Amino acid sequence: MKNILYTFGLFFLIACSSSKNATKEDSNIDYAAQYAASITAEDLKTNLYIFASDEFEGRNTGEPGQKKAIEFLKNFYVSKGISSGLGGDNYYQEVPAEWINKNTRRGKYKDSENVLAFIKGSEKPDEIVVISAHLDHEGVKNGEIYNGADDDGSGSVAILEIAKAFKEAEKAGKGPKRSILFLHVTGEEKGLLGSKYYTENPIFPLANTVCNLNIDMIGRIDDAHKTDTNYIYLIGADKLSTELHQVSENANTKYTNINLDYTYNDENDPNRFYYRSDHYNFAKHNIPVIFYFNGTHEDYHKPSDTPDKIEYELLEKRTRLVFHTAWEVANRATRLVVDKAGK
Repeated sequence: MKNILYTFGLFFLIACSSSKNATKEDSNIDYAAQYAASITAEDLKTNLYIFASDEFEGRNTGEPGQKKAIEFLKNFYVSKGISSGLGGDNYYQEVPAEWINKNTRRGKYKDSENVLAFIKGSEKPDEIVVISAHLDHEGVKNGEIYNGADDDGSGSVAILEIAKAFKEAEKAGKGPKRSILFLHVTGEEKGLLGSKYYTENPIFPLANTVCNLNIDMIGRIDDAHKTDTNYIYLIGADKLSTELHQVSENANTKYTNINLDYTYNDENDPNRFYYRSDHYNFAKHNIPVIFYFNGTHEDYHKPSDTPDKIEYELLEKRTRLVFHTAWEVANRATRLVVDKAGK
């Protein structure tokens, strides 16, 4: 009997020790870095050469090329097992032509769509982190296709890679504590219409939206950084939430070491970029935002904005910065505090 008790006790001690060691080892694993590594220049390039191809005809709002673009986005999410934000197999939030034409003076357009995908949070599923980019561009003008590889093909494929990374984490039991909504909006070039429609007709209550990380052009280098290419412009991070700004800074310091350029975050910026992309429709509702932007370049809003001109290694690094920021916001113990007046 003594031998049996001794053996059982020894087994119990070994099991406890192994469990403690496993827990200790587990706590030492940097899961954010592990899953960020799945975001690669190669995959970004593969997807962008499709998304910004002539086949998609410049993705003009409501036109056949835009319909091909939303189908491509949906098929990507389906292939990765990432659910719709709308339930079932419907990934499209319809934006009716009547509403579009009432809200723009830039012509008459057909029905269009936002594309939504969703990963449910493991602990705080009702709190939503929105990662957005616009899927549209200028279409075809005078027989020339405006492919919009940087604007905003770069942001569109960046979201796909970020979603893939979060899904891999979820499958391994390391999914985000808060929910993530991957939001591809239409009609940005017509006046921020897709994001305006979403914020007026939210699928998830705006009161539950923790922040919006908006990606609009992150694949190129502007003239101001020809000799210092390791940069990204950040706009809006500190305008509503001191905590979001600090989370962003910390994520960059720990993981990506990109030079964060706040030139266009200046209240007196004559370009007024803060008001010119989809994050602004969230900021109007006192939702903290960050706008990720590489600045304009010689191919901005021209047919020459093509995928062969994208800096893919830099696009990878910038995409990982957004992922790491989203990871921290989604997994931190407390929700971001809004501590500044609305903009």
